[in-house]
Amino acid sequence: MYLVWLAVLLVGLKLTGIGVIAELSWWWVLAPLGVAFVWFEWIEKLLGFDKRRADHLEWEQRRKERVAAQFPVGPGAKRRT
Repeated sequence: MYLVWLAVLLVGLKLTGIGVIAELSWWWVLAPLGVAFVWFEWIEKLLGFDKRRADHLEWEQRRKERVAAQFPVGPGAKRRT
């Protein structure tokens, strides 16, 4: 995500003509977007980050369901003793 923010900053500086960035080629300014694309599409999958995130979301959903079943909230909810 840092690469995306860097690219947005560089594009903003390039468009406003501020500093040394205004003199750089558009290839250098947009390069962080290309690197971010490669990261999110290929490298993240190769390292298994997307699978870990999916597993974590599934685990979190099961935990919320267990808590909701254990501690019902609302009118007419019966407390377990």
